[in-house]
Amino acid sequence: MSKLTFNRNILILHLTVLIWGFTGVLGELISIPALHLVWYRVLIAAVSLILFYLFKRKTLLVPKGQLFQYLGVGMIVGLHWVLFFHAIKVSTVSVTLVTLSSVTLFTAILEPIINRKRVSIADVIVGLVIIFGIYLIFKFEFKYFWGIVFGLSCAFCASIFSILNARMVKKDSPTTITLYEMIGAWIGVSAVMLVNGDFNSHMVLNQSDLLYLLLLGIVCTAIAYVLGVAVMRELSAFTVALTTNMEPVYGIILALLIFGHKETMSTGFYFGAVIVLTAVFIYPYLKTKIKI
Repeated sequence: MSKLTFNRNILILHLTVLIWGFTGVLGELISIPALHLVWYRVLIAAVSLILFYLFKRKTLLVPKGQLFQYLGVGMIVGLHWVLFFHAIKVSTVSVTLVTLSSVTLFTAILEPIINRKRVSIADVIVGLVIIFGIYLIFKFEFKYFWGIVFGLSCAFCASIFSILNARMVKKDSPTTITLYEMIGAWIGVSAVMLVNGDFNSHMVLNQSDLLYLLLLGIVCTAIAYVLGVAVMRELSAFTVALTTNMEPVYGIILALLIFGHKETMSTGFYFGAVIVLTAVFIYPYLKTKIKI
């Protein structure tokens, strides 16, 4: 790969991560509840990916066993997003994004259990540092207790579907998997809304909510994913992991620029956030240096 191609892929990856970081801002801007927000998001993303497949003239058919796997994991993805946006609604974008970074911690715990692997020393070190950072955030921002709890629960779900996706992506196209996961998420959220009687007045969108949802579903989900997958096939896993860790940083900066004072936190929060983000950033490096 030439230097020009490498630089172009790095630029596209950073743009993709910046778009992902903007997701939290959109969650704050959209006025409807988290459950309805996710229902629209996954529906728009699924329709966008179906149109993408039709444009590319690719088949949408997958074996029945894999189909049910994708739909099942998609329901976990849907729960992850509901928790993510609900955390934003009850706290702030900054609190949610920092607690979401704990996905590294949950992955360090869950991956050896699910894949029956030996626990890595690097995972343990990073996990302990993240726990300390989250403890500081809890201590100094206790008023956002439920936002932190929902953010951590969101990270737990993200860890599970990331581990399962890593298995499934070896058997099928990442874009195909994502399409059926979006459909699975839509089915899961629809079932919950049907049981709870949530197909109500919140389904009616004002003009700004419709615009933000289209941006969220098409640009931040479907297009960003296609761009991300394209460059991830060209770049090393280390480069991708390091760049992806910029998502909470970009998101917090965007939130501060757009929402200003509302996103301003205590010194203790930023101290805890720096500890968590530093641990997340050094994780790929440790994994390359510590082989046990």
